[in-house]
Amino acid sequence: MIKAITKRASIQYDVTIFQTPKYREKKGYKQVFRTYIHASTRENCLEETFSRFNVTDRIPANYKGRFLATGDIILIDEGTGGQYYYQLKSGGWQPVNRIHIR
Repeated sequence: MIKAITKRASIQYDVTIFQTPKYREKKGYKQVFRTYIHASTRENCLEETFSRFNVTDRIPANYKGRFLATGDIILIDEGTGGQYYYQLKSGGWQPVNRIHIR
């Protein structure tokens, strides 16, 4: 009950996915898709993005990238709230500096 009362409203996050042409490459990131994800926090947004782009039935028809994998980078743009980059590592999503996207 308390969780339902304190639950934060869903926010629309602007999400961009960056991938390298092949798995395990460390350079050459390109933008492969941009979408909006509804979530209550950035962490929920990352979880929702991962599940949406790793389950065949949930992937949008116009998505041209591959399944999200270790090394892929997600940009969450909150407008005036800032831009946050996260890279998928073996232990989960880790914040990274945007300099990695080159």
